[in-house]
Amino acid sequence: MEAGIVSYGAYVPRYRITPAEIGKVWGTDGVGMGKNLNVHRKSVPSPDEDTITISTEALRLALARGGIDPQTIGALYVGSESHPYAVKPTATVVAQAVGATPFLTAADFEFACKAGTAAIQTCLGLVGAGMIRYGVAIGSDTSQGAPGDALEYSASAGGAAFVLGREHVIAKVHHTVSYTTDTPDFWRREGQRYPSHGGRFTGEPAYFRHVTECAQKIMEVAGTEAKNYAHVVFHQPNGKFPQRVGKTLGFNETQMRYGLVTPYIGNTYSGAALIGLANVLDHAGPGERILVVGYGSGAGSDAFDLVTTDELGTFPRDLGRPVQEFLDKGQEIPYSIYAKFRGKIHMGEN
Repeated sequence: MEAGIVSYGAYVPRYRITPAEIGKVWGTDGVGMGKNLNVHRKSVPSPDEDTITISTEALRLALARGGIDPQTIGALYVGSESHPYAVKPTATVVAQAVGATPFLTAADFEFACKAGTAAIQTCLGLVGAGMIRYGVAIGSDTSQGAPGDALEYSASAGGAAFVLGREHVIAKVHHTVSYTTDTPDFWRREGQRYPSHGGRFTGEPAYFRHVTECAQKIMEVAGTEAKNYAHVVFHQPNGKFPQRVGKTLGFNETQMRYGLVTPYIGNTYSGAALIGLANVLDHAGPGERILVVGYGSGAGSDAFDLVTTDELGTFPRDLGRPVQEFLDKGQEIPYSIYAKFRGKIHMGEN
């Protein structure tokens, strides 16, 4: 495959809430819930932040780092479960905000939590075919969990943007594989405020089956084993699932160290695996192999086999905020402010 990552950027809102704070409101053991999920705290978007603003911030950083003229972008796709409008695209707003309009193709992707990785595959195809010079793939979300639901302890906000091309590639994509079935472990019908999920069903027949099968297949295609990878990133609906699947596949904690971000910022859905990849690229050196396996509930898995290049050695990773800063910092807020920010309080109509 003659294409790869040219630049990248990530953004996570500054506010945080802990499982303990959520548990206090609902009379549950929030501390225990946090330990069970391996989520210490989660990010909370402020009232003026949404998928559009998060995507724009991440992309602006990616363009600045890569020194990329927005007018050279031929395609821009935003993957999310929480687009601000039901009828009005996100991608066009982001494209115009960064100065990439009008001569490009743009679209919103909505394919559960793997909308961002699906966008990457689409850009790789367009770039590889020579139809465009640069393609932008973004995974961004501000998803919510119903008040008191287990999902409320992990559903958070954040995103990452990747510029794909064939010039000055910092991480070349050697292979990509997908594993797709109709396994409805997570859903939200039109008009419903919060998503529903299958509880424990989201694990065994859903997440673990898809991620494991997809990872095994791409390693078969690439002729690799777990030991060949310096870094691995799995989709992370919580902090426990990726650790378990990694151990099953033969990966160790060192390989998963930088790719696991959910314990510090919660589950950013379409942004989860991509923020993890961004953090890996913040720390990786040239010539290191990376495995990325995304997952979307009821959608399937996408996997990527990448190898960093010598270009990464001179890439300006110190420009802008690194992912680690988002993981380490943040302002904690009480549940009352969180509920206000997330619109969980609904007043009756007069």
